Amino acid sequence: MDQTHPYNGSLTAEQFLFYEIRIAAKYYVSGLKIDEAIERIKKNNLFQYPTERQVSRLARACYKRLDALGNDQLVHELASAPNEIAKQINLYAVMRYNRLVWEFMIQVIGEKYRNQDMNFSRKDMNAFFSRLQAQDDSVAAWSDATITKIKSVLVRMLIETGYLDGLKDTTLNPVFLCEELERGIEANNDYDALPAFNYFR
Repeated sequence: MDQTHPYNGSLTAEQFLFYEIRIAAKYYVSGLKIDEAIERIKKNNLFQYPTERQVSRLARACYKRLDALGNDQLVHELASAPNEIAKQINLYAVMRYNRLVWEFMIQVIGEKYRNQDMNFSRKDMNAFFSRLQAQDDSVAAWSDATITKIKSVLVRMLIETGYLDGLKDTTLNPVFLCEELERGIEANNDYDALPAFNYFR
């Protein structure tokens, strides 16, 4: 992950997009360019959105995440692996694409696992954002509403990927890194990401 990437608040709109990225990954694997993929998604209403307005933006976000994976095998797995595996790979894709998610998963979740501290609360989330705001002017300029929304998206991602059981849950589950993602992380030389998946060498 390039630490010079600016933080961005796109997570407020883009969220986890698991259903969408599965569809996009199939087109990506087949070599379809983004504009063609968007046309097919719109034509067949594959995202099942009430309007087409969001389709282009979110399909592009999916393609950017797939690009960010930097690993054809992981893209293939994201397109066709069982849900549990594909969700873990999608989380890694979001991490690679979004610096904020990368740092949250490693600095907060990874550290929890490293210290075998399974308690996770609003306090942890608030401390993370306070630290970010103190060190980065762009994050400091975000509205309270934006930060609240991003916090909500992060928690929902943790639920979607099995780290938490529900919105009110305050105990992290001991997740297990799937072999497919382990190989992909190693191929990408992204060893720093391993603690986020409760994996330590």
